[in-house]
Amino acid sequence: MSDSVDDAHQRARYWPVPVLRAVPAAVIAMVITFSSNHAAGFGLVLFGVFALVDGAVLAWGSVARLADDAGSRRSGLLQAVLSVLAGVTAIAGSGLGLPAFITVVVAYAVLTGALELAQGLRARGRSPFSRDWTTIGGLTLLLAIAFLVTPPDYSQQLGGVERVTGTLDASIVLVGLLGAYLAIAAVFHLIAGLSHKWGTAAPTATPDGAPHA
Repeated sequence: MSDSVDDAHQRARYWPVPVLRAVPAAVIAMVITFSSNHAAGFGLVLFGVFALVDGAVLAWGSVARLADDAGSRRSGLLQAVLSVLAGVTAIAGSGLGLPAFITVVVAYAVLTGALELAQGLRARGRSPFSRDWTTIGGLTLLLAIAFLVTPPDYSQQLGGVERVTGTLDASIVLVGLLGAYLAIAAVFHLIAGLSHKWGTAAPTATPDGAPHA
C-alpha cells in the first residue's frame, strides 16, 4: 500500500531525526563495549552524555520537523527536557555511585519511555512514525524493568570453568545493560530513519485525486 502525499511529506521532513538519534546511542554503546571500566560513576557520565545529545536532537526535531503535529511536538519537547535534565543530573552525580546510577537511569527510562510509547499510540493512523515511537518507548521501559530487577548487591566471583578471574557485580551488569539498550536503539533508529528517507518520494495523483505510486 503506497504512502499518501501527507505521509511522504512527513517522512521527508522527519527522517533525519532518528538517524541523528542513532549517533550518540551508537557511540556510547561502542565506548561501553570496548571499555574495561564498567564502574557506576563511569556509567553515569556516559549515560549523561547520551541523554544530553539525544535530548538536543529531540528538541530540534520536535520544533523544526514536527510543525504540523502539535501533539507529537509537545510530547517530543517534554521528552527532550526530561532527557537533558537526566543528563545534567547524571554527570553532576557521577561521584554518588551505584544508587545514583540506578535512580537516574530508571527515572529517565520510565518517564521518557512512557511519553514516547504514548506518543506513538496517539499517532496511530495519522503519522508514519507511530510504530517507531511505540517501539522505542517500549524498549526504553524494558530498560527500566531490567535495572529494577537486577539486585544492587549482586556479586558473583568469576573463575573455574570460565578461566577468568575477578568479580561480576551489579555495576558491571547494569552498565552492560545500558550498552545493550543503546546498541539496539541505535540500530533501530538508523534503520527506521533510512527507511523513511527511502519512502519520501511523493506519490502522484490520479485524475480523481486519489494518490498512487
